[in-house]
Amino acid sequence: MPRFSLAQIRCQLRQYHQRRRSRCQLLTLDDRLLEDIGITRAQACKEGHKPFWRHASFKRGPYESH
Repeated sequence: MPRFSLAQIRCQLRQYHQRRRSRCQLLTLDDRLLEDIGITRAQACKEGHKPFWRHASFKRGPYESH
């Protein structure tokens, strides 16, 4: 059985919370803002309705952290 430290679990929970918050915010953007970030309304809806434990389907830009 794998063992996880409390720090690892906290880090994972933070990532889940960040994904959930980001996806909720993505659903509130208007078409102009979606165009600015380079995604369509359909892509935003698909990403915004994903469960928080799933990774993003968009590729990260060169300046985004991993």
